[in-house]
Formats: sequence, C-alpha cells, structure tokens
Amino acid sequence: MPTYGRLDLWFERGEGSWLFDKDGAAYLDCASGIAVNNLGHNHPHLVASLKAQVEKLWHVSNLYRIEGQELLASRLAAATGLDHVFFCNSGAEANEGAVKMARRYHHAKGDAERVTILCAGGAFHGRTLGMLAATDRPAFREGFGPLATGFMHVPFGNLNELRNVMSEKIAAIFIEPVQGEGGANAAPDGYLEGVRAAADEFGALVIADEIQCGMGRTGSLFAYQQAGIEPDIIATAKGLGGGFPMGAVITKKDIGDAMGPGSHGTTFGGSPLAAAAGNAVMDILEGDGFFEALGERIAQLDTGLAALKEAFPEKISVLRGRGFLRGVRVSDGYQAGDLNAALRARHMLAVPAADNVLRLLPPLTISQEEVETALKILHEALEAL
Repeated sequence: MPTYGRLDLWFERGEGSWLFDKDGAAYLDCASGIAVNNLGHNHPHLVASLKAQVEKLWHVSNLYRIEGQELLASRLAAATGLDHVFFCNSGAEANEGAVKMARRYHHAKGDAERVTILCAGGAFHGRTLGMLAATDRPAFREGFGPLATGFMHVPFGNLNELRNVMSEKIAAIFIEPVQGEGGANAAPDGYLEGVRAAADEFGALVIADEIQCGMGRTGSLFAYQQAGIEPDIIATAKGLGGGFPMGAVITKKDIGDAMGPGSHGTTFGGSPLAAAAGNAVMDILEGDGFFEALGERIAQLDTGLAALKEAFPEKISVLRGRGFLRGVRVSDGYQAGDLNAALRARHMLAVPAADNVLRLLPPLTISQEEVETALKILHEALEAL
C-alpha cells in the first residue's frame, strides 16, 4: 500500500551506528529506525541472546509461564518502583493498554463515570482508532470516521490550562515527557511535577508515554525520572526490544490488580523471543557505567549543536529535545526536509518531525568519534541549505 513516503534506499546490513546499502555504501544512522535501535545494529549481545533463544523456543502464548518474560517484568518493576507489567508488541498497543487500565482502575473503585483521558496538544500516541483520538493532529485523523470519545486536549507545557479543565471526570493525564513526532518538545522545567500534583489533587492517574523517549534515549532509563516524579502507568516500546517488536505497560499494584483474567490480552506479546531481546537490552542499559558514558556523549552532542546554532543563526531557529532525542527547528524560509535531504546526500540519516523540525536519534551506543562525524556532516548540510 502507498502508506509510506519511502526513500530510494535499500539497506542490506548494519554494524553499530552504520547502515550499508546494497552497493556497500555506508550511512551514519542517526535515525535508529525511529528511536528503536538503541543498541545500534548487530549488537553482539543482542544477537547472541536471540540466537540462543531461537534454538530453544519461539512462541507458546501467554497461557503458560515464560521465564524470560517474568525476569524482564521484575527488572522493569525494580527500575521504576512499580509492580505489574503487561507485555505487548508495539507502542500504540502499550498506549491503548494504558488507557484501558486507567479506566478499569476507576471502574473497580466504583467510579465508572471517570473515563476522560486528558492529553496534550501536539502529542503522538499511535495510529489505532483509539490513539487517533488521543492525538490531536488533523493530518493523522482525516478520513477515519468518528473518533473514540473520552479524550480532551490542553496545550502542552501549560499548567494553567491543564488545571482549568481538571475535574472528577478525568481518569488520567496522558503525557509524553518529551514529544517526539510532535517536534522533539521537552516538557518545561516544573511541568511534570505540576501534572503529578494536579492529578493527585483531583484523584486522577498519570500515564507517562515513554514509547519514544524511554529506554535510555534522554539519558536516564525513562525521561520522567529526570523530574523526580512517579507515574501511575508507564507505556514503553521502541527501544525496549532493541529492534525486535515489543511493548510494555508498567503499573502500580492496585491498577494491575483491577485487570482480572480476560480483561486484556495479546497473542504474541512477551513471547520467548521478545523477552530474550528485552532482557539483552536491559543487560546493556544496566551495565556498569553505561549511563555515565552516555551522559558524556549527550553533553558532546549538546555542545556541538549549540555551536552549530551560533554558526547558522539564520538557518536554525531553536534547538529542542533532550539527550539523544534532539530536534533542530529550521528557520522560516528553509525546510527541514531539505536539510534532511542534504544530510542524506552526505550519507547521514535523520528523521523529520512536526513544526519544521529535524530529529536526531542516534543509537545510545554511538561513539565520540561518530558524534563528531555527525556534527561535521550536519555543519556541511547547513552550509549547503
């Protein structure tokens, strides 16, 4: 189907931060499969873990216990301080599950009318019919009929607007700590703390959509942790499987306990293969010194991007995002798509976003030398823009 504006690129293999096309040409991958390949390509530990599991067991369904799934659930619970984990296959599924769990929790408490999910403008939560209702961009909604009810939107980052609509009807506040598709917008300082306080005051839950900004991408395992808050529900995917399709919903005990047998399910979610991939990713992220080294390369990228903004003030209007989810907003009169094409012509890959923004999403394993290469290519592309 013509559902993708595909580029005329055909990659045959990858190694670390690099992709190689069918002619052997190398491309520095600062797209990471849209924030999926957190460990880069062909990571030896991820490859070995999947090879070992492939030779033992692929799929049994969730009718039975799965050792790797239980291990991964315990690791995610320990890392977040939460209690229950539901595994699925994608970010949209994780977000759908998070919404279901929030509503079910209030229903179990005898408050069946508390169903409204309060969302942020500019967010992107997925392409299912339910998540289109949670996403307010008309381009994603057009032509798909009546939207699911029970969703409201307020401007992202504006606590006054959020508090103005809080009521006993709000089941949960649904928030991306750093909006990816919406233009690499990081929550302003104090915003997530204010969201948590408003939810507590009105008896609502907080759902953190960490599909794109989670699993180390912003410099901590989850982006919300940098604000010092604790969500009630976390949805994650993308980097969780390092390239293998996997999503998860992590919740507090009383929320998970409200989901009885038959209330939710999945055929493929949390399979032995997916669990092996997720545990391999956690092995690396939980390794000694991983986040310290990542922080050094994030600081290197920050410094380099600031220098580029100073060198090209007429072409870069603002730098956005956090960690390795960064956005370069191209000034009016220029196009982010043209900058992306200029990068691609110099064999570097990036990802467009809303509001004339180009996203940089390098693997978390990118080296210092490769960061310098990326900055050099970006400089050349800006010169040519």
